[in-house]
Amino acid sequence: MIRQLIVSYVLLVAVALTAFTVPVAFTLTAQLRGDTEESVRREARTMALLLADGDAASRAALTRMSEAYAAETPGTVAVLPASGTDGKTTARWGDGALKVTVPAVADGGRTVGAVQVTYPTSDLTSRLWAIWGFRAVLAVGVLAVAAGLGALVARRLTRPLRQLNEMASRFGDGDLTARSPVTGPPETQQLARTLNSGAERLDILIDSQRIFVADASHQLRTPLTALRLSLDNIADGADDFFVHEDVEQATAEVVRMSRLVNGLLVLARAEAQVSAAEALPLRELVEERLSVWRPAAEERGVTIALEGEFGGRPAVLASPGHLDQVLDNVLSNALEVSPDGTTITVRVSVGADSVELSVLDQGPGMSDAEKSRAFDRFWRGQGLTGRSGSGLGLAIVKQLVTDDGGTAALRDAPGGGLCVAVSLRPAAARSGG
Repeated sequence: MIRQLIVSYVLLVAVALTAFTVPVAFTLTAQLRGDTEESVRREARTMALLLADGDAASRAALTRMSEAYAAETPGTVAVLPASGTDGKTTARWGDGALKVTVPAVADGGRTVGAVQVTYPTSDLTSRLWAIWGFRAVLAVGVLAVAAGLGALVARRLTRPLRQLNEMASRFGDGDLTARSPVTGPPETQQLARTLNSGAERLDILIDSQRIFVADASHQLRTPLTALRLSLDNIADGADDFFVHEDVEQATAEVVRMSRLVNGLLVLARAEAQVSAAEALPLRELVEERLSVWRPAAEERGVTIALEGEFGGRPAVLASPGHLDQVLDNVLSNALEVSPDGTTITVRVSVGADSVELSVLDQGPGMSDAEKSRAFDRFWRGQGLTGRSGSGLGLAIVKQLVTDDGGTAALRDAPGGGLCVAVSLRPAAARSGG
């Protein structure tokens, strides 16, 4: 927008300069040519009168006058016979000279000859170029000054818009305290007030949702925990096989419900976007989560391997805790479907515009139809252990990654199995995004 304002301002000044400078330059050019022609005509008429007198004194005076004219000016004088003129005064411009011919008319109206003055126009052309060149240089200078002033004016006019854009960018990154100064013209001030008011109301709604999530976390987890403890007590005190079997089934459902509640709370927090993305060290974060999951994998004989180049210690933009939950959900799913003795590969690929984190397993993989639904909430795949998940793991992954400005996709792993590919923003891209 600043560039458009500067261009518009410079074009306006250029039109004004053209409207006022060009006509003045044409007027000066015409005046200079007219003055030159009138001066040459005047000298030619004087010498034509001397030629018309015809006596010796007049001819001698004509000779002296023509010699003096040739000495003092770049022009030359030639006397033409009566046959060399048509009896009319003429002035012709061309071939680098002005030629003025004045007939010498004696008493009785008889033409006895003519005086022709040839005046080179090289000096006149130089003066004309000086006139146009001076105005061209002046116009360029004025346009340069106009561009500078236009830039200052444009930046001042667009400063409120830049402040609004900065506020919107911070707000989009999760900084709910961002507000815009109420400055600039009345229209911009009204827009700033409207945005600030909307941001204030949204901040209040987010606070309310945050309180709800905290209350729900306490109110839902506490009875589920108590119910599981009660079921454990019943199982410890009952000797009947069928009672034990029913209690184990009930306990499994309570565990699944607990996982479901935890997943819903994670999604609620993610959708609330209660934190802004920060630059997080990728290698340290990945290695920390792998160290947590390796003992569980080793019990099954499953190896977790880390591959990729970490030159320059890459950092990614993510909200605190998001990437931990993403890795936990993906590794949990991969471990669920991995046969004993296989390998789960965590691969990191660092690019200029994105950082891709891939988790590849050697399980049964997914069909195209399953991959198209895997990110849907409550869609559950069947692991090798025969237990069904909550159906929220990959939905949580997609929500968290999307909130941080990344993408999540499912692909076939080389040699069989599933590849969960998560693309994240590098920390250096924050200024441009």
